[in-house]
Amino acid sequence: MYSFMGGGLFCAGVGNILLVVSTATDYWMQYRQSSGYMHMGLWRYCMPGKCMTHTDSIAYWDATRAFMILAVLACFFGLMIGVMAFINYSSFGGFDKTFAAGILYFISCFFVLLAMAIYTGVTVNYYGKRYGNWRFSWSYIMGWVSVVLTFFSGIFYMCAYRMHVPRGPMSR
Repeated sequence: MYSFMGGGLFCAGVGNILLVVSTATDYWMQYRQSSGYMHMGLWRYCMPGKCMTHTDSIAYWDATRAFMILAVLACFFGLMIGVMAFINYSSFGGFDKTFAAGILYFISCFFVLLAMAIYTGVTVNYYGKRYGNWRFSWSYIMGWVSVVLTFFSGIFYMCAYRMHVPRGPMSR
């Protein structure tokens, strides 16, 4: 049981770091223009020599930002509850910390999956038709890796929960 929780904590910790870095950095997409490479994130876009804040409110950026922030928060709270479950495994009043942490990891996975799907769909449809010299960059890839890590964190914690649940006479 504790090995599942340890694996879940490791995946969630790395996933949360990747989520924060992915959300905060400006390398979701790179494209080439005559003046050189430009790159863009959720908050800023950068040309050679200077970066500027996105001033216009575009719906898919706002949705991607919101879902990434919700994913970071869900994963962070899942980490806190997961650590509490790992240190002192006890359930009280119908609230099992292992189950709650697993659910929060799945919620985080769902939010980051939504954010990545929205960003991918709109970016491919818009830039794919208008520009030829663009590509997704490392911040974007970190977002997809965090989808996998938060998913496996949820799996590990649900396995730990299933190992601990007392089995009644009907389940044997």
